[in-house]
Amino acid sequence: MNKFFLIVHSLAVVLCVGPITVATSMYPPLAKKMLTAETPEAGGLQVLHRITNVYGWASLAVPVFGFALAGSMHVMGETWLIISIVLTLAAALVLAYLVVPAQSAVLAVAGGTADERKAVLPKAKLLSMTSGIFALLWLVVLVLMVTKPGHHSR
Repeated sequence: MNKFFLIVHSLAVVLCVGPITVATSMYPPLAKKMLTAETPEAGGLQVLHRITNVYGWASLAVPVFGFALAGSMHVMGETWLIISIVLTLAAALVLAYLVVPAQSAVLAVAGGTADERKAVLPKAKLLSMTSGIFALLWLVVLVLMVTKPGHHSR
């Protein structure tokens, strides 16, 4: 059963978290370009925002199967896993409360006036930072999952 949980958990990471990380990192430069353009085009931003939202919800499979795997491997009390759980929760909160709302705010002014678009430009710049934090959190979780510092074999 461990192999099944590991495969599904890993597949969910690759197929869900990967696209979100790429979409959130591509969004800020396109947003800045759109917000400063004379004739803004938001088609690419809409696609990236949709990827972020849809795959964000689908990525809930990652912790679900992660918990199943950790339970079947009897490692729930391991420090590396607890830290990974906290960082995964932090990544989810960054996505839900910082990245997605900022992306929505940028899209909301896509058809607006130049002044309305310029007013949202600071949020687009902040998106670079929050998207980077999101990616960094997942990188640390990946390192912890692979190296398992302090792990005791059973």
